[in-house]
Amino acid sequence: MTTVTPATGREITYLEAVREAMSQEMRQNSDVFILGEDIGVYGGAFGVTRGMIEEFGPERVRNTPISEAAISGAAVGAALTGMRPILELQFSDFITIAMDQMVNQAAKTRYMFGGKGKVPMVLRTPAGSGTGAAAQHSQSLEAWMAHIPGLKVVQPSTAYDVKGLLKAAMDDDNPVVFYEHKLLYRTSGHVPEEQYSIPLGKADVKREGTDVTIVATAIMVHKALEAAAELEKEGISVEVIDPRTIVPLDEETIIESVKKTGRLIVVHEAVKRGGIGGEIASMIAESEAFDYLDAPIKRLGGLAVPIPYNPTLEKAAIPQVPDIIAAVKETVKNK
Repeated sequence: MTTVTPATGREITYLEAVREAMSQEMRQNSDVFILGEDIGVYGGAFGVTRGMIEEFGPERVRNTPISEAAISGAAVGAALTGMRPILELQFSDFITIAMDQMVNQAAKTRYMFGGKGKVPMVLRTPAGSGTGAAAQHSQSLEAWMAHIPGLKVVQPSTAYDVKGLLKAAMDDDNPVVFYEHKLLYRTSGHVPEEQYSIPLGKADVKREGTDVTIVATAIMVHKALEAAAELEKEGISVEVIDPRTIVPLDEETIIESVKKTGRLIVVHEAVKRGGIGGEIASMIAESEAFDYLDAPIKRLGGLAVPIPYNPTLEKAAIPQVPDIIAAVKETVKNK
């Protein structure tokens, strides 16, 4: 499914699109509130909630103690009583401290109570490297969450997508883990002022092509598009697919693309071992698209090392545009 992203109109940043989506929802639904560390007057670690406490007050933009377990536990409890909380974790790495509440409570409650106990909550958190934040503040752990039945996992790559997907996440009656890549906060795009929703589980073909399919997530969508533009100069046509949500995953769009191109490369920032790329590759291997493959599937992911503080080493630890170009050339060499 290809989304018709507006090509004209006002342009705002990814960060502003997140803030606008939450503000619009809070204006029309008094059950929605935000909680997290320093999200009030300070405006959050990356400034996403800046100015919201002035409009909505401290009851609905609630500063919390420095305890991710407490924040997530409070959100689960609030959701069970009919509220629709949005919790912000300062860094996605800190979800490790909230694992019991997210994995054993939020994800399981609706099943354990026969559907009577809904948990409509969104966990928003900045993820990924590129800011020099080092090993404990730069991880991409989305594959952990994708492994848990009951959780939905979203990774928007553009300002337009992040607003529409966050609206869908806030409307969902299930817990959603919503990853916002740090380096995308300052990127810009055309975003309508009115509310709109992008269904969870619908991929977007960011660029059409015929020679090879690249499935990329988050910041890697932009790197894949940059690589595709360079490869076009050499006569190589690259199709770039952004799943946008990895749970649910739009398998149909990926399968149809691979059947068309006969080749697949999956690129994500998370460590390659155990990453979502392996799941996508396996899905293709088990589908009718396998018979259409003209080359082995390639996976590009982060090295199995903690993210370094040194900027040069930090870049070396995750796939870059030259790595994607090299992988494509290797994949299409016998075309």
